Parts: sequence; C-alpha cells; structure tokens
Amino acid sequence: MRQAIRTHSRAVPAFLFALLFLAAPALSHAVSCTPQGAMQPADRDLLASAGQRLAIAVAQQDASTLQSSLLPAVKQQWDGIHDTAEAAAPLVKGGQMQIRNIYLLDATSLTAPADAQFFCTSASGSLTVTISMRSLPPGKYALVLADAAGAPLAGQIGLVLGWDSGAWKIGGVFARPGALDGHDGVYYWQRAREAARSGASWAAYYSYEAARALLLPVDFLSSPNLDKLNQEQSQITAAPSFPYSAQAGDRTFKIASVHFDTSLRVPDLGIVYESVGVSDPAAQRTEATAAMSAFLKAQPTLRAGFHGLWAYASYGGKITPVMELPMNQIP
Repeated sequence: MRQAIRTHSRAVPAFLFALLFLAAPALSHAVSCTPQGAMQPADRDLLASAGQRLAIAVAQQDASTLQSSLLPAVKQQWDGIHDTAEAAAPLVKGGQMQIRNIYLLDATSLTAPADAQFFCTSASGSLTVTISMRSLPPGKYALVLADAAGAPLAGQIGLVLGWDSGAWKIGGVFARPGALDGHDGVYYWQRAREAARSGASWAAYYSYEAARALLLPVDFLSSPNLDKLNQEQSQITAAPSFPYSAQAGDRTFKIASVHFDTSLRVPDLGIVYESVGVSDPAAQRTEATAAMSAFLKAQPTLRAGFHGLWAYASYGGKITPVMELPMNQIP
C-alpha cells in the first residue's frame, strides 16, 4: 500500500504544468503555423538547436539554464516550471533526448491576447495538425516535442517557446511518460479496441484514455491520428457516466470521476469518491479500500488492464489522495 503525501491535482499526477497555454476550444484568428518540413532551413536549425538544448536541460536537471531561458511573462512561474522539470527526470532517465516535431507559430498579427488556433499543414497537404492556445499574447511562438529515446519510461517533453530579444525562450514545459510497464500508447489503443469488441466498455474507455496520455506530452495538439482515437472512444456503448454508484455491504459509494493516473509511473486508475469525512488515517484507509473494492466489483474488467487504483476522497469541496493499492491487493 502506498499512502499519499501530496495534494491532489489532476495535472500533477500526469506530470503536467500549464503556464500560459491551456487546452480549450479556440477561436479562429489571423495566425499561422509552419511545420518543420516547410520551414526555412535557418529557422528550423535555430529552433531545433534551442529545443534540443532546453530538452537536455530538463533531462539533466540543469535549473540554471532553464531559469535563465524563461520568457519575461513567466519568470514568476519558475517554481512551477522547476517542479515540472524535476518530475520529468525519472521519465527521461536512461534515454537520449531527440526532437520529434517542431511547429513555428506566428501570432504577430494579434493586437491583444486572444484564443488562437493554428492549423499546421504538411508541405504535401496530406496532414494537418491543430494547436489550440488560450489568451495568447501577440508574438512569435514555437512548439517543440522531444522524446527520451531508449528510456524505460520513454519520457516525452513538450516545450512552448516564445521569441524574445533575439532568442527562443521558455513559455511552458510539459512532460509525460511515453510507456508504462513496457507498454506504449499504441499497445493501449489496441487493448481499447479489443475491449470494445468484447463489450467491456469501461476497460475500453480507460484504455483509450491511457493511449491518449502516452502518445503526446500535451493536451492542446490534435492530429488526424488522435481524432481517430477520439472518434473510436466516442462510439463506445455504455460508456462511463458520473456520478456512478457502487455498493459495498450496506453502503453505497458515489464515484464522482475516474481518471488514468501515472502518479507512481505505473498504469493506475484514480477514483474520486464521496467520503463521509473520516479523519483518522486508519479509518480513511478502510473507507478508501471499501470504495475501491465496491468499484471493481461493479466493473471487474478494469482489473486486468491496469496496475492498481488510487483512491481520492472528496469531502467539503476538497479532494484528498488517500492511498494506492495494486489490483491484486483490493478485495
């Protein structure tokens, strides 16, 4: 059993920290995107060099380089960026940082901060990636995606950069594992399809959630591949709906939500349940175990596809992580 010692946040367990740029429905504005294949060589080389240097700084925990490379607008957010870089360290350990993709984002035509949507179409016109940003100030930006090749957890890094004073500087840092227990996003996508075909709707739904999280380090980028995953997930019959009730003896637990959780760098699910407000640690664990047991008895197909469950207690408007248990330890 692993007891939590930190505050619950849906962003923190996935090792994500959004600074300026958040996934949200975006408005169309006079902005443009140039993918790396269509960039001028000088622009591409400069961005690749900056992205590689900063991704390596994350991997090597080079706080001095990261802090000195912040955009002026996010310098007060240094503690958050530092926490994200620190959380990324085990994800990229044992690997070599390699650039996956670069997108040059031109928002210089904006006259004030605005929601923006960038359509990044390949030179052949055969592929369009969409990047959505909220409250984006006028300026020139870039999104750099990098992977820790050879790392057991296949760490993936996302860097939002902004052009300032003749250099590319950090506006946001994102990190996620690209594989858990040796399985990547494609593996979970295949599992999701198999579960959907067998009628195991909850197992299918959360396998799609796992696939999405392991395929990209950021939530504000969409692609035809990701659109296909989303479409398949949306077609699941009897998909999860909340609040969800699960019975344990004479008590009915109300499950407020379930999410894919990588807090411990294993493929867990996290359940948020309505607590009666117990404060004694032993009583909290007993209640959490009962909630997890009731949930798995109601949805037994989830046992095979995931490592374990996190229990998050909801009481008085506050959500608190209680503990994590492997599936084989949950009665």
